[in-house]
Amino acid sequence: MSGASLAGNIATLSQANRKSPVSFFEFWPDWLFYTPVVMFWVLNAIRYRSMTLPSLANPRINAGGICGESKNAILDLAGPAARAWVADYASFTVCGHADGDDLHRALKVMEEAGLGFPVVAKPDMSCNGVGVRVMRDQAQLDSYLRAFPRGTEMQLQNLVPYEGEAGLFYIRHPDEPTGRITSVTLKFPPIVVGDGRHTVKELIGADERLNAISHLLLPKLGDRAALIPAPAERVALVFVGNHCRGSTFKDGLSIVTPALTARIDEIMHDMPEVYFSRIDLRYESLEALREGRGFKIIEFNGSGSEATHIWDPEMTLRRAYADQFFHYGESFRIGAKMRETGLKPVGALKLLALWRHQKRLMRAYPVNE
Repeated sequence: MSGASLAGNIATLSQANRKSPVSFFEFWPDWLFYTPVVMFWVLNAIRYRSMTLPSLANPRINAGGICGESKNAILDLAGPAARAWVADYASFTVCGHADGDDLHRALKVMEEAGLGFPVVAKPDMSCNGVGVRVMRDQAQLDSYLRAFPRGTEMQLQNLVPYEGEAGLFYIRHPDEPTGRITSVTLKFPPIVVGDGRHTVKELIGADERLNAISHLLLPKLGDRAALIPAPAERVALVFVGNHCRGSTFKDGLSIVTPALTARIDEIMHDMPEVYFSRIDLRYESLEALREGRGFKIIEFNGSGSEATHIWDPEMTLRRAYADQFFHYGESFRIGAKMRETGLKPVGALKLLALWRHQKRLMRAYPVNE
């Protein structure tokens, strides 16, 4: 997707953004915003007699994807129909036994999987884009591997050339023949366009939205903030399209069509027993996405997924909580149906151990670009 068409999509979908560059709750502390969500989870746990019942919403995923799930293992679930829509990837475990050995093994794995530079390196177990970086050559990959925790699995994935990025939430109950898309988030990573006179920092300050989130952007830019981009040069400020890293999220549910729903449903039927998932993808154009074509899936998320359209700057707090409660309520309802088949949810202590393990790993991953 060209820069012009991306700008057009932003203009079409976020006219009101000029009035309100951020919602009043968009950057509340986590403890403040998520307290009602936690309370809702607890109330459902009492109602359904299980704190971890949503782990059964996706029985084939470790802990249902509440936390501690493997990105590689989830993608490995894809059958041939689903795999056709997934960006090529390969799993790799960093050992560090000998100087340069990891790089040689990684290059061999890439060759066997048909991957070439640039490639996206990401931890197998992580969230919020922690540790995700683009590797443009062997030197960058070697540096990344040396900084990666020993004996830990990662993923190497083809860098999808499409500029558009979205998250689609899909829900299907086990007794339903078809599922539905309940949320669409269109993601716009922050960029500045150079004029040959002003620095990146000054260009950020001149943009209402970017200036409002400059506290997220500037610490990561370092010396790049003082660079003066050439006229019309587009400078991407982050790679990972995460809200916590400065991307603008827009509610895109209006783009959903029968064709897109049918395509996603076809894909998810080829993901065995994955009933509740946010699908992160890159797309060629909104027109193509509406028609159910021109996209590649980056990853599938599980029961810990959030319907991220709630971070649209124009979102109201009332609707944000309503949508949060709906989605997590659905994870309990699906889990209850799966429990009736004889399955048991993951134990609370095991879930806590997974969460602690994931947090330890995330502190050890290489820093993002």
